[in-house]
Amino acid sequence: MALVLAVVAAVAVVVDQRGVDVGAEVVTAPTPVTAPTPVTAPTPVTAPTPVTAPTSAPTSAAPSPSPATVAAEPPATPVFQIAGPVPSAGRGTFGYDDRLGPLLGEAGTLRRYRVAVENGAQEDAAEFGATVEEALGGTGSWVDGGRLRLQQVPGDAAADFTVYLVTAQTAGRMCLAGGVDIRIGGRPYTSCRAPGKVIINLDRWRLSVPHFVAMKVPLSVYRLYVVNHEVGHQLGNRHERCPGRGRPAPVMMQQTLFLDGCVANPWPYVDGRRYTGPPV
Repeated sequence: MALVLAVVAAVAVVVDQRGVDVGAEVVTAPTPVTAPTPVTAPTPVTAPTPVTAPTSAPTSAAPSPSPATVAAEPPATPVFQIAGPVPSAGRGTFGYDDRLGPLLGEAGTLRRYRVAVENGAQEDAAEFGATVEEALGGTGSWVDGGRLRLQQVPGDAAADFTVYLVTAQTAGRMCLAGGVDIRIGGRPYTSCRAPGKVIINLDRWRLSVPHFVAMKVPLSVYRLYVVNHEVGHQLGNRHERCPGRGRPAPVMMQQTLFLDGCVANPWPYVDGRRYTGPPV
């Protein structure tokens, strides 16, 4: 009997312990709370790494519009004339581009020039000086022969000649004083060279000439021509004629008045060689 009671007691203890174990497992079963280690599944928070995909996309996409924009700017419409009224008279006094320019040409006699703009002409002396420098130093200019160098000097420096930009009335007076009548239809029309003076008519500088405009020759080409033509006179060159229809006009041809079948050309040297036409 005592043995039976002992067995019953032992079974009771086992049952109690299992009750406790079961309860403990229910409590420890939350150790699958380590299942929240799937909280590490939010490591797909690395999914925001696709955010790096957008950053690289805009980076490569942004430059592509900019080349397109830069390339779209150069094809500007050529300018044939400057719009608006042109001052016909100035004050008869001058402002100078006072910079010392680069030495143009590699060998030969050095001739220095100044650049002046009439006060009241509404033109900037530095801008005019830059265009004169482009004409006298560009490919095909007078210095290409290797026997001449040119350099702009300040207005108060000694010079061999001065390049003036002046109103029509002042051009008429200055040219006539140098022995050249530039009037057509009673109005000073062309530019000229007088001793030591290259005189550019503001009307032509702003408006070019009708046949250049009709043939859609840019104003920039006419400006290069008129500077090189009048400086050509200063260097001792005389007028020439068109050498043949469709050929470039010699720079010493009076392109301001006609082309006679030639094509406008602002340069004394073409393809590296001095280009001339028959003498007038």
